[in-house]
Amino acid sequence: MLAYIAKRLGVAVLVALTVSFLAYMLVFLSGDPALALAGEGARQADIEMVRKTYGFDRPIVVQYVDWLAKLVQGNLGMSVYFKTEVAPLVLEKLRTTLLLGVAALGVALVISVPLGVLAALYKNSWIDRVCLGVAVLGQALPNFFFALLLIMLFSISWHLLPVSGSGSWQHLVMPALALGYYAAPAFMRLIRAGMIEVLGADYIRTARAKGLPPATVVFKHALRNAIVPVVALAAVQLGFLLGGSVVIETIFALDGLGYLAYQSITYKDFPVMQVIVLLLSVIYILLTLASDVANAWLDPRIRVA
Repeated sequence: MLAYIAKRLGVAVLVALTVSFLAYMLVFLSGDPALALAGEGARQADIEMVRKTYGFDRPIVVQYVDWLAKLVQGNLGMSVYFKTEVAPLVLEKLRTTLLLGVAALGVALVISVPLGVLAALYKNSWIDRVCLGVAVLGQALPNFFFALLLIMLFSISWHLLPVSGSGSWQHLVMPALALGYYAAPAFMRLIRAGMIEVLGADYIRTARAKGLPPATVVFKHALRNAIVPVVALAAVQLGFLLGGSVVIETIFALDGLGYLAYQSITYKDFPVMQVIVLLLSVIYILLTLASDVANAWLDPRIRVA
């Protein structure tokens, strides 16, 4: 087990280094960063001064190594737009994004577990078709469009929830619904497939033959085994939800990393943009690593695969 963890950890470190290089190269994707920072109509002398101030006149590899060395030391640089250190700025917004991701994951599980169990219990019936239809709709409907529908319904028509902003749990309800409903179909299909397989197992037939209540058979014996793969998938999906929060946070003006990423792109705040991309990528890598370790612990066959 330790050898497997060491192997996966080595792969995670290599992926993180690759992502860090790609995150740094974001500065140069839009062209000359010195020109972008100097602004339109800037004189050539001003552009050259900006280039020397930020070190853009050095080779890219040297710039990356210097940036990575500072990053390891905890020096994430200064924000060009907010005029403050990047580290406290990003950490301040991270809490809101984590809360949104966990809440969206909870919404996804609340939706998918009952639907998956019902679809498996009534396989190939109209109930199964309705459950699958809900799952297909959730995956086909863009989350930003679903978010706008939620705003029209709960804020404009019924006046139940605030349209945008942060500060209370009410502000997280619609963003969590928009993100969670999009993630629910993957869980629902996995639970349905697992429940169908488990319900046909010999020990389930034995439990029913002993006269155990149907609820005990389904939830205590069948669901407990069918939900094991969901635990591993949940870690990966949480990473997707954190990364996919950019659009949702922008729509609802949530004061999180997603909205900060939108602002940094709008105002060409390269240091903040780099750190956000790198931070979300590293979180996703760590969650994937945790998922792999959990799978290996639950199924020893994976360790020798």
